[in-house]
Amino acid sequence: MSSIISAFIGFAIGRFGDKYGGHLNTLHHWIYGLLMIIVGAYYRNNSMGLLLLSFGIGFFISDLDDFLHLRFFGIDKPHKWKFWDIK
Repeated sequence: MSSIISAFIGFAIGRFGDKYGGHLNTLHHWIYGLLMIIVGAYYRNNSMGLLLLSFGIGFFISDLDDFLHLRFFGIDKPHKWKFWDIK
């Protein structure tokens, strides 16, 4: 249950980061989500590792469109913001 909550929190933080930080010329946050997934998978036998893994999955999914288009760095294009969207 805590993994589902952690994934949702990661998704929510990623979505709000997209809305309020999308104008910044920085790395896209799917990269940080992928790093959290890798570290969490390595420490999956530990409860903190599982939480980091699930948080990273939610964070990664929140920026899935940028991953699918291999956008690594830059400003997000203006778009209509929706919470339950992968853009």
